[in-house]
Order: sequence, then C-alpha cells, then structure tokens
Amino acid sequence: MTHSNSSNPSAPKTPTTPRRSFLKAAAATGSVVTLSGPSILFAQDKSPIKVGILHSLSGTMAISETALKNTAVMTLEAFNAKGGILGRQLEPVIVDPASNWPLFAEKARQLITQDKVSAVFGCWTSVSRKSVLPVFEELNNLLFYPVQYEGEELSQNVFYTGAAPNQQAIPAVEYLMGKQGGSAKRWFLLGTDYVYPRTTNKILRAFLKSKGVAEKDIEEVYTPFGHSDYQTIVANIKKFSAGGKTAVISTVNGDSNVPFYKELGNAGLKATDVPVVAFSVGEEELRGVDTKPLVGHLAAWNYFMSVKAPENDAFVKMYKAWAMKNKVPNADTVVTNDPMEATYVGLNMWKQAVEKAKSVEVDKVRVAMAGQTFMAPCGMKLMMDKTNHHLHKPVMIGEIQANGQFSIVYKTKEPIRAQPWSPFIEGNEAKQKI
Repeated sequence: MTHSNSSNPSAPKTPTTPRRSFLKAAAATGSVVTLSGPSILFAQDKSPIKVGILHSLSGTMAISETALKNTAVMTLEAFNAKGGILGRQLEPVIVDPASNWPLFAEKARQLITQDKVSAVFGCWTSVSRKSVLPVFEELNNLLFYPVQYEGEELSQNVFYTGAAPNQQAIPAVEYLMGKQGGSAKRWFLLGTDYVYPRTTNKILRAFLKSKGVAEKDIEEVYTPFGHSDYQTIVANIKKFSAGGKTAVISTVNGDSNVPFYKELGNAGLKATDVPVVAFSVGEEELRGVDTKPLVGHLAAWNYFMSVKAPENDAFVKMYKAWAMKNKVPNADTVVTNDPMEATYVGLNMWKQAVEKAKSVEVDKVRVAMAGQTFMAPCGMKLMMDKTNHHLHKPVMIGEIQANGQFSIVYKTKEPIRAQPWSPFIEGNEAKQKI
C-alpha cells in the first residue's frame, strides 16, 4: 500500500465552454487535445483514486478493527479487478492510529491533507469517531463509520453504516423482556468506560424506566479499556441476579471481551440463568475464546455470518479466499461479522455514488449517496436514508453456539429506519423526524 502526496483531482466533466476558451484552458493545463471534426477528445485523468483506511492495527482495539481493514482492502481490490471506478484504479492508503484516540485525529488529517484521499473508511469506538469528526468537518471530507453506536450525532461529513440504538440496543432489551428472551426483570449494564456505553446506557435506563423497571433493579458498572480482571464483577452479577430474573447488557469493547467471557465460563454463569446480550461482540471477538461454556448467550447486530442468503454465501466465500491468498493469521478459521458487512456495504454505496456523480468530489458524492441501495450480505436491500446519513438496517439477535457462530433467534422482516436522536433522551422530541 503506497503513501503519496500527489493530488487526487476529480474525474473531468464533459466540457460545455465554447471551443476557443476550452482550447485556451486545455493549453494552460497541458491537456492533450485532439480535434476530430466538430467533436473534441481529451485525455481523461487515469491517476488512482486514493481511499483512506483508518483502523487500529495495534493496541486494545486491534482484535476488532484489523478485520475491517482487511475487508476494505479486499473490496477495493475487487473493484480494481472489474476496472475500478470511472476508469481509474483504487489505491488504499492504510494508517494505524494504534487505539490512541488523539492519534486518530492526526492520522485523519494526514490522510486528507497529505495523501489526498477521496474518502475515509474507519474508526470503531465512538471516542475515535468524536476525535476525528472536527477534522472531517474542517477539511470537508467523508468518513464512512461502520460500527453500531449511541446516536445523538449527525454530521454532513459522516455516513453511519452501523446501527443506531433503535436498530440494536432497544430491540435487544425488548427481546429479553419478552417471553422468548426469558422475561428479564433486573438489568446489569456493564460497559467499557467511554461515550458509547455511557450514552447507550443512559438511553436504556430511560427506556427501562418507561417500562416500569425500578431503580433498584438496574445496576451500572464500567471498566477501563484493556481491563482484564472480571472476577469481582462476575461475582457481583451472580449476587445481583439472586434478586430476580436478570439479564446483562454488555457494551464491553475490544480485547477485554476475552477475559470477561472466560470469567463467565469459569463462574459457571449459564445463559439459562443470566443471559448476557452483547452489542460489541461478534464472530471475530469469539475466535479467541472457548465458546462451549457461553452457548446461549446473545449478541444483537444487523448481520451474522450464519445468515442464509446467496449474497452472504458470496461475501463469506470472498473473504475466506482473500484471507488465504493474503496469508492472514489463522486464515483457515477467519469469520465475517457485522462491522465487516457495514464496511463492505459502505464501500459499495460510495462506489455507486461516485459513479452517479461522475466525480470523487466530496460535495457531489454526498448528494449522490442519498437513497443509494445495495443488496447486502444480510440478505436484504439496504438503503442510505435520503436525509439522515444512516442506513436502514434489519435487527437480528443471535445465540452463541459451541462453534463460535450465532444461531439467529430473532430477526425483523425488513430494514428499520435509524433514529439518530433517541426519543428516550430529554430534549430530542423535536428531532424525531430527522
């Protein structure tokens, strides 16, 4: 993957200027001009279109983000194999912000100002997204953000291809409250200590209270990034669950999930006693864990590798082949997951928008993104909302199986429109139509 400081002009437009001024302009820019009767042919820009990939390849978030970098590179290579976009090849520019939130902003600035990328695909945590947001807005570039998040944000410079709370967190809690999910009455909210878990839990608290859940039946606990000792917390979950049917809502992120799930297994906390539903654990995070003691615990996403759909069969096959060819560590056991699907969908929609706009110019691509649709690996046609920059997505809840895959126990019949501004947060009443 090369890093270059060359500029990345938009694909040229068909000239509409009079011949004389066009020739003068062409001479000034050194374009090759040929006169053929009344028509004018000119050399089209064939330089590569640079695409930024901004994911942690080291540090606590590398366990989750490395696969997203792989997915982005694989997808760009697939575009190139079919002739690229607008007759130009795609060049991934990969940087490693190393799970260091301020470094995300520095690397984003480098991608836009030095590497001259046309768009950036990246970030996992909300703190990394919040870190880069002012850079994208100041320099007017586009970030495609592929992970479920807490909402309460809307930027003209971001396309959110992961879930908003009404496409993941709220339906998951509703499921656990219902008979099929075990009729939970008490709630243990466990998260990593940063903006996504805290805001999500603020929304969930308000939602639970609206359903008549008492304060004493909600416990909220946070651990730092990279936390590895979950013995006391799991013991407390066990104790709390003695007071009534309990469910754990986990917004633990990154490599902390491995010791957390191991401790659940050690403590013999079975899903039939206290189900854990995770919002940041998918197939990739479970690769490093013995999943036999975790059978029946849940995750809420918008895609699982186990989805039965021809689009998914093709996606999984494509990634497995790419991993083998590129000698990805443990390539024979690679998996696909929700943020990988969101990365893939985002790249395909961006390609379609560039082709529609006939340009990589940010303002033109932004307009062309509205209403884009794509038959996604989840087996449904997803649409980029025409106004709020969020994808319409299906909700799925999966149960962990002994082989580390998920059995889908609940799925909406069709994609759900995102609510970026939760109705369960005071002051958002006027924003419900956004």
